[in-house]
Amino acid sequence: MLSALKFQRTSRHFSCLRLLHKSAVEVQERPAPEETITSSFGGFIHLVHPGQLSDTVLHRSKRMILDSIGVGLLGSSSHVFELALQHCQQMYAPDYISSVFGRRHTRLSPCLAAFVNGVAVHSMDFDDTWHPATHPSGAVLPALLAIAQMLPGNAKPSGMDLLLAFNVGIEIQGRLMRFSNEAQNIPNRFHPPTVVGPLGSAAACSRLLSLDRSQCSKALAIAASLAGAPMANAATQSKPLHIGNAARLGLEAALLASRGLEASTLILDSTPGCAGFSAFYNDYLPQALPSPVEQDPRFLLEDQDIAFKRFPAHLGMHWVADAACSARELLVNTVGGFHPSMIQNILLRIPLSKYINRPFPESEHQARHSFQFNACTALLDGEVSVQSFSPAFLDRPELLSLLSRVQVEHPQDNPANFNKMYAEVLVTLTTGDVLKGRCDTFYGHWRKPLSRDSLLKKFRANAGAVLPGERVEAIIDAVENIEDMQDCSHLTMHLE
Repeated sequence: MLSALKFQRTSRHFSCLRLLHKSAVEVQERPAPEETITSSFGGFIHLVHPGQLSDTVLHRSKRMILDSIGVGLLGSSSHVFELALQHCQQMYAPDYISSVFGRRHTRLSPCLAAFVNGVAVHSMDFDDTWHPATHPSGAVLPALLAIAQMLPGNAKPSGMDLLLAFNVGIEIQGRLMRFSNEAQNIPNRFHPPTVVGPLGSAAACSRLLSLDRSQCSKALAIAASLAGAPMANAATQSKPLHIGNAARLGLEAALLASRGLEASTLILDSTPGCAGFSAFYNDYLPQALPSPVEQDPRFLLEDQDIAFKRFPAHLGMHWVADAACSARELLVNTVGGFHPSMIQNILLRIPLSKYINRPFPESEHQARHSFQFNACTALLDGEVSVQSFSPAFLDRPELLSLLSRVQVEHPQDNPANFNKMYAEVLVTLTTGDVLKGRCDTFYGHWRKPLSRDSLLKKFRANAGAVLPGERVEAIIDAVENIEDMQDCSHLTMHLE
């Protein structure tokens, strides 16, 4: 009863909030007496409107939403997702509001649903990757879906509302990362989704809740106090928590801002002697965002497409896997077949990045972050797949034998940068012959994006592992026509 009463009060609060600010995007605000970088971000979040989303941005963001739902549904079958869900169910009072991926009739509070669904999206490292390097969608979409179910019937956001909020969350992450050259490269200090992810989630949630300009700025500042996690937890079960926390904490930041919680008004500005967001990047040089009222914004997604993974592993693994497959094909074409005993040694020419250089991975999460494992798996099987990271595949004697023959080099012209790196796999045969495979751009990279058929094939395989076929097709239809949806919370009905 208390939970129901609390939800009714919360619903009334946000119903009034959305209705109060519903026409705000159509109103030109007076400029602040002293514009700051932080206030310019708040103004962008508050004032941008759906008509400023180009066809390209709408198309690309719908692909991102569909892929994120698919990997989230598959991730709901993972062990780390089950641990996170059990934790939320056992440690918190029931609050039957927002859906959980792949679990019929399971509901949690909006913040906890954002958390576990975010964990699901990143549980297998199968979610999208952008440049500069981060996983943008998983930090945003779970929070927006949770809000859509939280809001009462008279304040439900439309599909276009969700698309706009989603793109706002993606844009804020991209803008923040472009203020630093350090952020261009594969990280070694902070995991980027824990840095920009909470602020992207806060921005998206603020937009969907129709917060005013000041509240949007405060939500970003509150989220900055909830941001940051070290790279040392990459390749462990804790890494998926990074995305779950980004979605959850960004939502909490927006809710706290809506209730009037104060925070720094200069969090995104470069303030000497008092670090704000600059604490995360040593070379942080921010710039104000132009007002959407004064000029139509050009979203980063217009020019920088997204990378979709073909198998569940760190993005860098896709280069080495494709290079290994090319070397294997040469071997098969040369001698008419393949057997591990033909190989004397294997040389990988890869970027220098400590956390993805793992000669003998001991778990599925380490294997997803191992150049050596993914190269040897591709050589052995001709592909890397979801099943490649199962215990039965991890412990194969022939795979372990190949791993023992691997050496690595780090050429100076091969930087740890998803926009510049390459991979070479040189296989020396027992005959002395050397076969080389090289990959400069893998299929699925933003320079070579997945076709619609390939993306749908991936989605159907992922979602179909959890849901019946008719619901899988219903999700595809809903997402591809989401701009016509009057109540975007209807999308969540298909995800349980």
